[in-house]
Formats: sequence, C-alpha cells, structure tokens
Amino acid sequence: MFKKLVSTTTSLLVGSLLVGTLTFAATGQEIASRADNYLGDFKYVFGAEPWNTGYRYADCSSFTKLVFMREGEYLPRTSRDQAKRGYYVAKRNLVKGDLVFFDTNNDGRINHVGIYMGNGRFIHSSPINKVGFSNLTYGYWKDHYTTARRVR
Repeated sequence: MFKKLVSTTTSLLVGSLLVGTLTFAATGQEIASRADNYLGDFKYVFGAEPWNTGYRYADCSSFTKLVFMREGEYLPRTSRDQAKRGYYVAKRNLVKGDLVFFDTNNDGRINHVGIYMGNGRFIHSSPINKVGFSNLTYGYWKDHYTTARRVR
C-alpha cells in the first residue's frame, strides 16, 4: 500500500511539475530584461556554450538559448533550428523578446540570431561586441535581416 501511495503521489507531483513547465511562458519584457543582464559578457567563440566554458564564451545561438532557458523556455541549440520555433512575426510587428534572424554570409541560410529589445535594437553575441546591441533599421543588420519568431 505504501509503495502504491508513493508511486501515485510521485506521479501527481511529476504531472503537476510537467504541466507547470508546459504552461509557463515568460513575457517579452522578462526575456529582454534577462538578456540585458548579460550585456558585455561572453567573448564570442563560434560553437561555444556558456554552460560548458565557465560562462566565459558563447556564440549567438547559445546566448539566446541561455536567456530563454533562464526564463523557463526551451530553444534548440542552433540559430537555424531556433528559427523553426514559435511563430512568424513581421518586422513591423516586433516586440521585446522576439527572436530576430539573419543570413550573414549571403548563402540563403539563417546563421545568426539575436533578441529584439525595442526601438529597432536587438541584443546578440557577436565577434564585434561580445554581448551587445545592434540596430535593425539601417546598415549591415538591416541588409542581412531574414525573419523573426515569437516563441512565448
């Protein structure tokens, strides 16, 4: 009887935790605030993951994965796979916390990701600025912008 009670209680607890995890969704503001906390962190190294490098190195997609993970949202590891999550958002409808994607080598494939922060700015890990801000409305990033997704 005790074994059955423990098993039932454990199942209910796990079920509750699982349901809680599935229904939790961070707001765009929470995602943006979390991302902002990493400003200036992580030297960019392609393929690096903060959790495997003593939180010293990251690439663009490991940075976005980390931010979303800390807010209770799972993202795949690569920018190309992250671009398949959530749903499409037109550039004119971007809000804080949306993922923005780029083709930086003009081969027609997504290879960079950042988090939209509002007012045309996004935060990302890049070789130029560690974790820093760039602008979507002009220059390089405007020219290489591909799409956006809302995950939450």
